[in-house]
Amino acid sequence: MPAAAPLSARQSHDLPGEAPSIPLSPPRSVVTVQSSANQAKLELITTRAGFDALELPWNALFHRAGRDTHLFQTFNWLWHWANHFLPKSGERGLKLAIVTAHIDGHLVMVWPLVYERIGPITRLSWMGEPVSQYGDVLIDDLPDKAALLKAAWAFVVRETRASVFQLRKVRQDSTIAPLLEEIGATIVTELRAPFLDLKSAPSFAEYEKRYSSGARRNRKRQRRRLEERGATELQWYTSGTEAEALTAEAFRLKQLWLSQRGLVSPALADPRTARFFADAARADVRPAGCHVLTLNSGGHPVAFEIGVRCKGRSAIHIIAYDLEFEKTAAGSLLMEDSIRRALEDGLAVFDLLAPGDGYKLEWADDSVVVRDWAVPLSLTGRAYSALYLGLFRTALKRALDALPVGARRKLTDTLNAIVSRGKATS
Repeated sequence: MPAAAPLSARQSHDLPGEAPSIPLSPPRSVVTVQSSANQAKLELITTRAGFDALELPWNALFHRAGRDTHLFQTFNWLWHWANHFLPKSGERGLKLAIVTAHIDGHLVMVWPLVYERIGPITRLSWMGEPVSQYGDVLIDDLPDKAALLKAAWAFVVRETRASVFQLRKVRQDSTIAPLLEEIGATIVTELRAPFLDLKSAPSFAEYEKRYSSGARRNRKRQRRRLEERGATELQWYTSGTEAEALTAEAFRLKQLWLSQRGLVSPALADPRTARFFADAARADVRPAGCHVLTLNSGGHPVAFEIGVRCKGRSAIHIIAYDLEFEKTAAGSLLMEDSIRRALEDGLAVFDLLAPGDGYKLEWADDSVVVRDWAVPLSLTGRAYSALYLGLFRTALKRALDALPVGARRKLTDTLNAIVSRGKATS
């Protein structure tokens, strides 16, 4: 496939801020971006059928250009997401807005987005929320990659007539981050995603030497305490009905843990999230790299890990444990076992994902910055960014954190129930 030459500066109609000139026309809109030697054809895919038709070229592009940090941009991951989060035909809700670029008939870029009308706001966001933990673009190593991304951004903003461009969970080292800085996007939230560099040691015995002797002795003591309650065993699942059932149990225990601490998680309260992971864990068709790892005591699972593996990276999405085994530190022991297994399996990175909670930082070697970005594109978009993203959400979080645990527990249980009921039939 020939490389594309730099995009022509004559494409001023692709710059943001211009009045929309082409109405959205399902299932796709097309524009050809001229270059001095090639033509990059941008298309906007807005239907499920259009998305499904991308499977083979998307997989080929991922094989060429996908990195281990793109584990949430695989076709299979987003195919399972679409099965659970896209509204059925005729229903209101999210709509696909996948931007693709072809050069000489070859797919060279996929930017997986969705758009949604929320009152007066039309919001562009990542396809894959809330289950995807990193958002990014897949694109070949083209000499004019930056220009193509900028043209694609202008194209999708114009075609969807978006009020606000809201991209969450963007890694500092992502492909899209430089564009967001260039177009003046605002940082809404900044977190850190801790990780372990498994390549830095030849074995787990060598790797764990970086932890203090006191920490290692403490985990040995905790393991003996757990073994006193029954023989321990580690179990690994990547498909099948048992993986599905264990995923459902992990979500049940996680929700109990959140309730006990008076914490709210809209993503976990949404029943579609649990159904997505159960489906992805069970799948032997279009596997998305999901695994379920359990630590058993006396023949019964007491700690659960739901994770995703891709190109040498293992990302730990959910850790849950039976509250009856909290004093045995079953969750921490499962983490130790999971790290050992990942290193033995030859993986390079053990990713704990954002946020950088204290217990994660105790295990991690380093972390990467993960940001939520917003670009207001209209008066209503600016109001949404300033008032809702900038003020209301922050004030709400502070108010919740200031409540006593008992009052917070009652309030968050109510909020979780509202979210669950609202999404149960989606």
